[in-house]
Amino acid sequence: MSLNKKHIITALILPALAVLLAFTLQPKHITIYLAGDSTMADKDIKAYPETGWGTPFKAFFDTTVTIVNKAKNGRSTKSFAKDWESITDNLKAGDYVLIQFGHNDEIPTKANATTEVQFKENLLRFVTEARAKQAIPVLITAVARRKFDEEGKLKSTHDVYSDVVRKLAAEQKVPLIDLDRDSQALLQQFGVENSKMLYNHLAVGEHPNYPGGMVDDTHFNELGARKMAQIVLADIKLLKLDLADRIVKSNRKPTVAPAAK
Repeated sequence: MSLNKKHIITALILPALAVLLAFTLQPKHITIYLAGDSTMADKDIKAYPETGWGTPFKAFFDTTVTIVNKAKNGRSTKSFAKDWESITDNLKAGDYVLIQFGHNDEIPTKANATTEVQFKENLLRFVTEARAKQAIPVLITAVARRKFDEEGKLKSTHDVYSDVVRKLAAEQKVPLIDLDRDSQALLQQFGVENSKMLYNHLAVGEHPNYPGGMVDDTHFNELGARKMAQIVLADIKLLKLDLADRIVKSNRKPTVAPAAK
């Protein structure tokens, strides 16, 4: 075979091999399902600026990931049963399910409250059924409430139920994101006054959705939701989950808006 013919064949084959290799190495598309309560949920416009951390969380992943936020206001592990079925009906091998409950389970006056035993049983069911579909469950402790004592120290309000999550994760060898612990650390860092900037705190007349104002130390505004989402993302990286490889890596320089004329 002449040298020219070899060059021609090489020129034709190499690009084809490159395309085939790129296609072969393309990560499989997966779905991340979010299962939880109002602190994770997407909100109706009428609730803004209240924001669940699941909303900004969506923006941090590349195009190989679809995020389906099934978290709903007021949900506990008890009242999430029908929502859970809508997740398991669609779960595929390699999908992830991020599971965060506790806020409503732990309040005995709520109709959907659970005992510690029931809470553990419900979480175990979620884990077991996700694994049966060859999906990857990730347990998350309830995100902290903003509650400081007179000395400016943050009070922990989820101790018992967060500990149930931690123990179950250890027993079942489930990846754990301790959002309760990590969000407490963030709030303590912000302090008594500055931490208000993370929650749905509004003065009278500040927002049309809350004309009388709002003081809410459980639900976040946009900034708070993003800070909590960033904690979850950082922990995904620390856990070295395969999911971490799908977090967007940006090398772009910060965008600076032009000065007003």
